[in-house]
Amino acid sequence: MSDADRDLVAALRAEVAAVDPSRTCDRAAELAGLGARLVTREASVARLAVRLGGRAAAARPHAVRRTIALPPAEFSWATAPEHCRLAWLRGRFLARGSLSLSSGRAHLEFVLPPAEAEVLAQRLADIGLPASWRVRRGAGVVTWKSAESIAAFLGRAGASAALLEFEARSVARSLRGELNRVINAESANLQRSVAAAGRQLAAIDQLDEAGRLSEQPRTVRAVAEARRETPEASLSEIAARLELHRSAVQRALDRLERLALHDDDGIGRRHGYRPSGPPAGAAGAGRAGRGSRGAGPRGR
Repeated sequence: MSDADRDLVAALRAEVAAVDPSRTCDRAAELAGLGARLVTREASVARLAVRLGGRAAAARPHAVRRTIALPPAEFSWATAPEHCRLAWLRGRFLARGSLSLSSGRAHLEFVLPPAEAEVLAQRLADIGLPASWRVRRGAGVVTWKSAESIAAFLGRAGASAALLEFEARSVARSLRGELNRVINAESANLQRSVAAAGRQLAAIDQLDEAGRLSEQPRTVRAVAEARRETPEASLSEIAARLELHRSAVQRALDRLERLALHDDDGIGRRHGYRPSGPPAGAAGAGRAGRGSRGAGPRGR
C-alpha cells in the first residue's frame, strides 16, 4: 500500500476504535468481540481495550505490540438487538480484522480459528452483509472484496469522516476505470475506421487506374469520390453528404473493395448464373414437334 492508503486505513480503524457506546449492553458486546486477550500495535485500539476494563501486561522496552487482558463478557448473538450485534462486530474487526487498499482495490478480512469463520460469515449474512469464507494455512478467513460492502460495514460500525474519504476514492477509481474503458473502445473504433478508409482509398485508386471505376453505377462512383475528398469521414457523414442511407454507402464501399480484389466485373452475381426457364429455341422446337405429331392423324 502507498503511504496515503496506510494513513487512510489507520484513520478508519482509529475512528471505529474511538466509538464510545453509551449503552452498557453495547460495551459488553464490544468487549466480547475483542476477546479475552488482545494483541495490538495500534494505540487507539489499546486505549479502547483499557477503557473497557482491560489490563495491559508488562511489555518489553520499545515493544511494538501490546498485550491486554480483558475481563470476561457475556454475549448471545441469537437474542442480541442489532446495536449490540454491531458493537460485537466492531470489536471483532478491531481484534481480528485487517483492511487493505493496495493496487486500487479494497480488501477487508477477518482471520480467526476455522470453526469461528463459518459462524462469523453466517452472522454477517444475518445483518445483510454476506461475506465469503475459507480456510487458509490452517486459519479461517472471512473476506469482503467489494468496496460497497466494506463501506457499508464501516459506516454501520461507526466510521464517518475517514469513510467519506474512502468512498470518494472508490468513486474516483470507478470513474477512472469507466473512462479508460470508453477511451480504449473509442481508440479501437478509430483504428478500425482508419484501416478501413485506407483499404477503400487503395481500392478506389486501383480501379481508377485500370479504368474500371467509370464503369460502376452512379451511386458507387459518387461514394468513391466522397471517400477521396474526405478520407477521415465516417459512413454516416458520407451518407448525410450524399443524401443516401448508411447501408447504401457501406454496400458501395464493400463493392469497391471486392472489385479491387477480383477481376470479375459481375461482383455480387452468382457464378454460373443462367436465366430460369427452358433454353433458347426449346419452346419453338416443342411446338414444332407437337404440330408434326398432330398432322399425322389429320393427314391419315
